[in-house]
Amino acid sequence: MKKILYIVLAALTVLGCSEDRAHILKVYNWADYIDEELLDEFEVWYEEQTGEPVEIIYQTFDINETMLSKIELGHEDYDVVCPSDYIIERMLANDLLLPLERDFGDTPDYIGNVAPFFTEKMSQIEGHGKDANDYSVGYMWGTVGLIYNPKYVSDEEVKSWEVLRNPAYKGKILMKDAFRDVYTSLLIALNKEALDAGEKDLSTLTFDTSEESIKLVEDYLNSFKESVCGWEADFGKEQMTKELAWINLSWSGDAQWAIDEAAEIGMELRYAIPETGSSVWFDGWVIPKYAKNTKAARYFINFMCKPENAIRNMDMTGYVSAIGGDEILESMSDPEAYEPIDVRYFFGPQADSVCINPVMYPDQSIIDRCGMMHDAGTEDLLKMWSSVKGDSASAWTYTIIGIFFASLLLAIILKYTKKSHRRKRYAKKRNRK
Repeated sequence: MKKILYIVLAALTVLGCSEDRAHILKVYNWADYIDEELLDEFEVWYEEQTGEPVEIIYQTFDINETMLSKIELGHEDYDVVCPSDYIIERMLANDLLLPLERDFGDTPDYIGNVAPFFTEKMSQIEGHGKDANDYSVGYMWGTVGLIYNPKYVSDEEVKSWEVLRNPAYKGKILMKDAFRDVYTSLLIALNKEALDAGEKDLSTLTFDTSEESIKLVEDYLNSFKESVCGWEADFGKEQMTKELAWINLSWSGDAQWAIDEAAEIGMELRYAIPETGSSVWFDGWVIPKYAKNTKAARYFINFMCKPENAIRNMDMTGYVSAIGGDEILESMSDPEAYEPIDVRYFFGPQADSVCINPVMYPDQSIIDRCGMMHDAGTEDLLKMWSSVKGDSASAWTYTIIGIFFASLLLAIILKYTKKSHRRKRYAKKRNRK
């Protein structure tokens, strides 16, 4: 019913029908990136906190650039959107964001639950004189690494990106079609010796899109591109569960999804962040320049920072919330399932040896080698990426794409069933404690 309301309200907006924007909140988010039951609950909570009704128009996008174009060129009046780190950087540079006023009256400021690790990462955004923490609040984050099938690929091999150059895996490698993620991760790894020697600094290296550095990464990609059977935007994790590929350079959230789905059919997949270095990414809530209901937008962001809501969003999406604190730590810890690791960077000094999922919260030693992506050299990086991909499409690539589209209808039918299964899995996990 709620989705019908979204469609009706959106249609009324397009047709120019009158609407009371003081009581409408327009949210623009990634697809499948929230527990949608929270949208109804926010409307109730907001009225309880403010005495004012609100209706949510909820829309989704699949790539950052689609969202950005609607705001920058179309002046769309979305009240809350969820861009990625480098897009937040670009929006700040182009004066497309409003500062986030944290005035909630008698309502607690839940934004204070964001982990210090996340606010420190946000401060690394090039804000062109602005502190990104004044304009954005962390939502989800993750890493870039390798999903792999241990039946064919060893744990030792995935400690380095060199596994991608192993000719034994020709035709069994999938690459996430995300040029900035791949470039930043490989640039860090290829500069490991200089970083270890103190000749280069991780925080400045990730801004480097010089001709020399782009060529370095391009040559590395070209050295194994013939082994790549597909450049995927979303189908890689599913292909891994079908053993159509053995290695997938991907995001940690996709990895967790694939690991969970594989386990349900008695198959094992794993995820590793190469020790030679990689990158951290994150998405955050912002209020765009053309927003009409900034009050409800502020309260919505605050609501999403409540620990119990952060846990529900993690359970639904498989990604990791920016919210820290003891409640999150207790919920995510599981001595029966995981070996202890050091996650002090996220949860503080008490978390030096915690039994927690390393896919979602990597060990401190891994995080120390992960840099952050920036909005630099876009045109040159796209040119390089297109050059690398251009001659690598094979018949197998198109076969995989065909299989993907053939299974799309089935995936839609199973979508809500899978969400229900995910809820049950996490419920069982929490009930064991």
